[in-house]
Amino acid sequence: MAAMDEDFPRGGVQRKETAVKYKKYEEQGNLFESGTENQTRSPKVKKRKKKLSKEIVKTPVEVQGWELQPSDADILTFEKLTVGTLLLGCVKEVTDFELAIGLPHGLTGYVSLTNICDALTKSLREKVNEDLLEDLTALPDLYSPGMILRCVVSQLGTTQTKHHSLKLSINPKEVNAALSAGALRAGMLISGCVSSVEDHGYLVDIGVKVTKAFLSQQKAQEYIKNKNQGFPLRVGQYLNLLLELVKDNGRFVQLSIRPTDVAMAVATDDQNWGFSNLLPGLVVKAEVQKVNPRGLVLHFLSGLLGTVDFSHRDLHKVGTYHTGQKVKACVLYVQPDSKTVHLTLRPVFLKPGMVVRQPSRPPIGEVLDQCTVLCYHKGAGVTFQLQDGSFAYSRAFHLSDTKMTSMASVFREGTKHQCRVIDHSPMEQMALVTLRRKIIEAPILRYQDLLPGQLIEGRITCLEKFGILVKVTDYIRGLVPLMHLADFPLEHPEKIYNVGDKIMCRVLTVNAKAKKVTLTLKKTLVRSKLRIITRYEEGVPGEVAHGYVVCIRPFGCIIRFYGDVRGLVPLHELSDQALPSLEEAFYMGQVLKVNILKCDPAQEKMLLSLRMHRHAIGRKPGRGSDIPVESDEAGYPTGKIVDVRVLAKTKTGLQVAILPEQVTAFLPTTHLSDHVSSCQLLAETLRVDDIVPGVVCWSQASNQIILCRKPALLAFLRQGPVAKDFTELQVGMVMPGMVKSVMPYGVFVEFAHGLVGLAPKAAMSDKFVTDTADHFVVGQTVVAMVTNVDEEKRRALLTLKVSECGSGDAARESLALLTQYLNELDFVRSFMDQRDSAVVANLSHLVIGQRLELTVDTVKTDGTVYFTGKEVAGLNITASCYHQGEGGVNPGQQLVGVVLFVDLLSSTVHVSVRPELQNAGVEKVQLKRYLQQSAVVQFVTSDVAVGWLPSSSQLTFIPLTSHLNDTFHFDSEKLSEGQTVAVNLQATTKTHQGIPLSCRRLGVRCRSNRVHEPPEDEAMSEVQHTLCFGDVLSGRVKSVRPTCLLIALPGRVTGFVHASEILDQVSSGMVPTSSHKVGNTVTAKVIRGKEVKSHKLPPITHLHSLWTTPVLTLRPSKLLEKDVCQSEELVDRLQAFKPGQELTCYVHKYYSPKQCLNVEVTHDVHGNVELLLLSLNRKCMKYPERMFQPGEALTATVIGPDKAGTRLCLSLTGLYSLDEGSVTLGAIKKVIPGVGMVVGLPLGETGQAGLCDLEDSYRESPLEGFIQGNLVRCCVISKDKNQFRVSLRNSRVHSEKKSAVRDPEIASIKDLRKGTILRGYVKDIGKLGVYVSLSATLTGLVQYQHVTKYSINNHRLYWQNIPKGKLVTVKVLSTNKWPGHVELSLLPRDTKKADLFPATLGLLLRKLNEAEGEVTKTSKRKQGDSEAEQLPYKKLKTETGESGLRLEIYCWEEEEEDETGKEPSPVATEVPRLQLSNNFAWGATLNTVVPVTKRQVDMTSDSEEDESSATEPKLSRREKEASKREAEKELAKVEQQLMDSSRRPQTADDFDRLVLSSPNSSIVWMQYMAFHLHTTEIEKARAVAERALKTICFREEQEKLNVWVALLNLENLYGTEESLTKVFERAVQYSNPLKVFQQLARVYTRSEKYKEADNLYNTMLKRFRQESSVWLGYATFLLKQGRAEDSRALLQKALRGLPKKERKSQLIFRHPSSLKTPGFLGSRLILELSRLRPVHYLDGRSPANTSIREERPFSRAKEMGQERISRKNTGVVSKKVKVNGPQTPFKSCSSW
Repeated sequence: MAAMDEDFPRGGVQRKETAVKYKKYEEQGNLFESGTENQTRSPKVKKRKKKLSKEIVKTPVEVQGWELQPSDADILTFEKLTVGTLLLGCVKEVTDFELAIGLPHGLTGYVSLTNICDALTKSLREKVNEDLLEDLTALPDLYSPGMILRCVVSQLGTTQTKHHSLKLSINPKEVNAALSAGALRAGMLISGCVSSVEDHGYLVDIGVKVTKAFLSQQKAQEYIKNKNQGFPLRVGQYLNLLLELVKDNGRFVQLSIRPTDVAMAVATDDQNWGFSNLLPGLVVKAEVQKVNPRGLVLHFLSGLLGTVDFSHRDLHKVGTYHTGQKVKACVLYVQPDSKTVHLTLRPVFLKPGMVVRQPSRPPIGEVLDQCTVLCYHKGAGVTFQLQDGSFAYSRAFHLSDTKMTSMASVFREGTKHQCRVIDHSPMEQMALVTLRRKIIEAPILRYQDLLPGQLIEGRITCLEKFGILVKVTDYIRGLVPLMHLADFPLEHPEKIYNVGDKIMCRVLTVNAKAKKVTLTLKKTLVRSKLRIITRYEEGVPGEVAHGYVVCIRPFGCIIRFYGDVRGLVPLHELSDQALPSLEEAFYMGQVLKVNILKCDPAQEKMLLSLRMHRHAIGRKPGRGSDIPVESDEAGYPTGKIVDVRVLAKTKTGLQVAILPEQVTAFLPTTHLSDHVSSCQLLAETLRVDDIVPGVVCWSQASNQIILCRKPALLAFLRQGPVAKDFTELQVGMVMPGMVKSVMPYGVFVEFAHGLVGLAPKAAMSDKFVTDTADHFVVGQTVVAMVTNVDEEKRRALLTLKVSECGSGDAARESLALLTQYLNELDFVRSFMDQRDSAVVANLSHLVIGQRLELTVDTVKTDGTVYFTGKEVAGLNITASCYHQGEGGVNPGQQLVGVVLFVDLLSSTVHVSVRPELQNAGVEKVQLKRYLQQSAVVQFVTSDVAVGWLPSSSQLTFIPLTSHLNDTFHFDSEKLSEGQTVAVNLQATTKTHQGIPLSCRRLGVRCRSNRVHEPPEDEAMSEVQHTLCFGDVLSGRVKSVRPTCLLIALPGRVTGFVHASEILDQVSSGMVPTSSHKVGNTVTAKVIRGKEVKSHKLPPITHLHSLWTTPVLTLRPSKLLEKDVCQSEELVDRLQAFKPGQELTCYVHKYYSPKQCLNVEVTHDVHGNVELLLLSLNRKCMKYPERMFQPGEALTATVIGPDKAGTRLCLSLTGLYSLDEGSVTLGAIKKVIPGVGMVVGLPLGETGQAGLCDLEDSYRESPLEGFIQGNLVRCCVISKDKNQFRVSLRNSRVHSEKKSAVRDPEIASIKDLRKGTILRGYVKDIGKLGVYVSLSATLTGLVQYQHVTKYSINNHRLYWQNIPKGKLVTVKVLSTNKWPGHVELSLLPRDTKKADLFPATLGLLLRKLNEAEGEVTKTSKRKQGDSEAEQLPYKKLKTETGESGLRLEIYCWEEEEEDETGKEPSPVATEVPRLQLSNNFAWGATLNTVVPVTKRQVDMTSDSEEDESSATEPKLSRREKEASKREAEKELAKVEQQLMDSSRRPQTADDFDRLVLSSPNSSIVWMQYMAFHLHTTEIEKARAVAERALKTICFREEQEKLNVWVALLNLENLYGTEESLTKVFERAVQYSNPLKVFQQLARVYTRSEKYKEADNLYNTMLKRFRQESSVWLGYATFLLKQGRAEDSRALLQKALRGLPKKERKSQLIFRHPSSLKTPGFLGSRLILELSRLRPVHYLDGRSPANTSIREERPFSRAKEMGQERISRKNTGVVSKKVKVNGPQTPFKSCSSW
């Protein structure tokens, strides 16, 4: 009543607001107490109650007794959970079978696939039962990390490892169990899952009985477009639903999922929400009741109270909360036992449908020092504050390795501890840490920490049949398969290994996503000291390693190493001696020591050998190391200098001829120059017949001479004798060589005469080497010094440090390299002058400093300018933004440009229009030798920079390297445009094209004088310190991070500098923050500020401890500016970036779960680059996380804002939209046999690639090698309504390379000509013929008369011999018969290829020569009709040959009329030879039989022999060798086919091998018989049957009976009555007589020999009178013949004939009148077996011979009859045999 008084006050007295609140809370507290306060009271009682309530308000002691306060109890723990607890969770991880859900306070639960919704479970079961696994909807397609879900606890328990097990459910029936149809109100926000997809919308399961929820397509369109990537909703998809309309008392509701409507939904009082039906995720309006350091108490929904712990407050409003404040809150979880509600104020939860960002910092596994205790929660855990200001939480059992009695004293507030991050909590956005020393010091924490080949220690936990389970850590388990328990197979491993034993094992494979680890206990692998190979890149030729056998094939053994690395040991490399059998010599799992001969990482292939070559020890063999590297006999020893002529160009080098002997040799591209950039330029410039002088013989490989043109190596070989063996090497010897291979641990260098040495990682450079690939590349020229020589092992260690290999005169060496580089450019120009092209000639004549009259063509957004000009027609003329000058340029403007550099490889001329360069090089000023001057860098290449001397207004060349080994430079050492450097100028005689040469003064770096137009500055909010915008001050670098600097400013203020605010000019690959070190003093300017929490004061004790960190800039251009502009909102700034715009971003990290690269553009503008847009090189995508360095600057292209509108979507390949011709990477989503594959494209699109779009040269197996999930390079060839078609052809994806195209693309029918022979893939087989796909858009038809030369009667033969996707050769017959129709032919006479149907099928030719005795002819059909539609045939006559075999001859009825009046051929009277078609069946007709006389066969064979002998040409020796090799290949192919277990038998020898392996299998023997019948060899089929009866064991009675039945079938169809009788009598003698009689009766019935069958049944009734099955079989036979009256008489006869003990079953036939109609069999015949029982009268008499049938319902009788019909033939009629080989026609085997 008190509450009512407040809602409806009496009188005009206004009550105090505080009193009203406390009144409500008091009554709310009494709701949970046992009392009866609901009765009506008198006014006196009411007044007394009012007075008491006022007294309660004034008494603080009593208030504390019922007030709800946040405390340690607010921390959710596993022990507080109960089944049925409702929680709000966030998806952490999605697998194929379950969801990992992050719950409040660091808990994690799991939702299985069957706990999502009933509709999804039902759909999955149906598809699994129907074997439609490809159509299963994967959970990753429905759910993604970051989704917020409502879930309920379904099961609590412990795992086998004694860990907590928390199983959740998101099934709407369990989550919304408290809701009823009557409680539904419009405006409610509930959750549900899609249950079915309808035409106009979706039916949604909301878990409320009798309620149907419908979501229209219109209401879902916005969600599908913005949230679902354009895909329609699928069954099982989770949705946040807003009830828009409720009808019929809640039985029908209309839903909406518009993101804006859902985000604005708020629970109100009129929706009748209460504690009993309160759901997590509801957003409510609340009022702050109490504030304390540990949280808040809120009042919401008319009297409900809830708590907010400190971790769920709004971080931006901490310290601003006060009593009475109105806030929005979200229900986090509801505890039914304690009847408490917990809320959250975090903004991400206040807008339903938002996605939670997955925390990534600090990374899992990182050890954190100095973690400050913020709060100790008794019984729950401890909250820490990290050094970067973020928070971390540790649960109680992670605080110590042992139980502690005084936790509170150890974790006092302010104490510091060491922790390690073990996980992240997405709900609180904080790290979960542990303080257990065992975990902190553990080297392995996650599956990602395990590496293949790593030695680990574990403990055996279980012995299983499949192997041993090993416990590596508390959370990591591994499996040791049976194969890897020992070096040899173990029969009883339990005798060696016991549960609990500690073992030392080595990791074989790691699958971190699937959480699977495979280990090995093989001692040879565990103790191996040889090289551990975990990647193909580590497979260096010449290395020796241990591996184990995983496959034994006739061609060799497959060896597996660690990870998924495999290699092949060919047959000839297995042993020096011939091996009789590989299976006897090797076994699966055997450990072998192998030598690596060859490795191709790109194709993931490795060639191995078991023969240890002598050269493999101590020498790094290169190409062709199996032969000597020097051949004096050939006359070209190593070091000989020759001139060569170019014969041909390849991808890897030049095929040349040594002059004047014209001996062929090979000059690799990497051997053309000491400069890596010049190698490709020389290779592209040289043409066939060009003469290249001064080339040295380097080595010999594969009977081919390898040449070299590197000037450094030529000069070294000219000096005199060089070391030829390891014995001649001496420590301290300095020699030039070239990089052979680059490994993670060092570089292998190859010298003359094949000597190879290793430069370890520590000896590669004077600088710290992080990645060896950043310092050297394969083929690069280096100078090495020998530091150690091991003559026994023939190994040499080298050093490549410039300080040890250099001469000490850096200036001289750098000038020598510069001069050599410029001379090579002149060498290239000399060849370009000889070309006929005017453009090439103009390009070669351009010199640096030349002035050109140009016209501005276009100006790009990044400032790049493109020009045109008459003097440079056909060339690319460009200038960077820096070279525009201060005024800028406009399209069409005419200017004078100065040539800065000419790129001969790309035909690009770089110019400048800056005023100070207009007179460069005009005035000649006398310069002194080694004059020190300052130069401004104008242009930079990989080898040289062009500078401008302000003092003399001249250009100069500046070398970038001081030594051949000086190839790596930090970003701070690299030059950039506009930078001023100090140089030493050479004398005027040292010039190139009149431009002086200079060298840098190392160690001197001048500041840049470049001035840029400053970008718009951004404003900040109000700050709390004295710094203002535009303040310039000095500071000291406090911390250097990859993407930012922390600057210590005066007044103990810390400033923030983003990587984008450090330098004015940043080039790709730079790390701007690396140019600063801790302690450096810098000058900075305040440009904005951002509000962050203080790192010094904990927020629990200082609620208002918010500080504003000043955002600074170090860019010189901004330091000179005076005005500071205010910034726009983040959304507006993101919209300002236009698609296609290029910008500079900085790498943050690679995010593996979403497969994207996180980058930062500015301090608050971040972006993502998806995996497919990182690069066009799919080889680099294998390990994308290794491609980028944190903080590295990248040039990216803007695609647009992401769907959430908070980040930018960027591209590193320049692709920002998918248009026709776009080349990009794609991921194979699905491979469809016979059709093609589906490729996932960037930007969330999907493309389809047909079989004709995969390669330029078609293959028999076009989809071989394409695996789902692999990356491919593809080209978009068409786009139609967001449906993309892509091509993987090399001619498309590498259009710049000219590759051979065997099967060109056919764009339209116009490209086809009549008579053209081309190839294609079979697309389908239809009514008209075979459809062949010629291209992705063109399909041709092969009519059936043009498919094969054989006559095909069974249409199934086409499907069996012409499968979809088969590669065929066709000939174009017509292209204009019908519009858009192409008619093709597959006939051998047209394609010159073999027929698609093999001759072994025994098919008839479509047309036979009359002289050869034609008996049957093809029917007259209209063109285009299917051969399957044959005309009816008619029996002509029956003839009996000399052997007694009857032959029935058939012909077509239409042809019989045509042939009337003609005399029959005399050949037909001779004894014929049977020919059977492939679809030969044991039927009553023999329409496929064709007689062929022996004389005709002999004549045909003789004529063929004569023709072959007459036309056989004489073969040359080369042709004979080629035919011999082809024969060997065919033999190897046959051997491989014989080893294939899935191969179907094709010959009698195949069947002989098959019956030897399965001698007691009747199916195999009958298959053998069928094979002979297909070849019309009936006698051989009889012999096989007799052989089977003798071979099959006498105990296998059923198997023998099957053969007897098959033999009865054979004699019935092709034998005589006498032969059938003899076989029958023998079968009765050796098998069960009753079964033999029954089977023969069925044989007669199926062959329509009803008279013989009737006689046989009468015989059976006399012989087996006591068997009820005989009576049943005969009765069934009579009913099928329509003899109902005879069946009734048989019934009475059966009752009299069966003995009394058998009368318990009686056969009753219900025979309706409809039984007489045709087709009643199997559907109208009803058989019923009913029991008989005696009739007892009331007086106890039992009449004799009287029985009463127990009546049953007719429906049950019908069911029993149908079951009996389905089981009536227990033989082979109701089953099919699936065995490799021809399908047997026998249909009477009872075992089938």
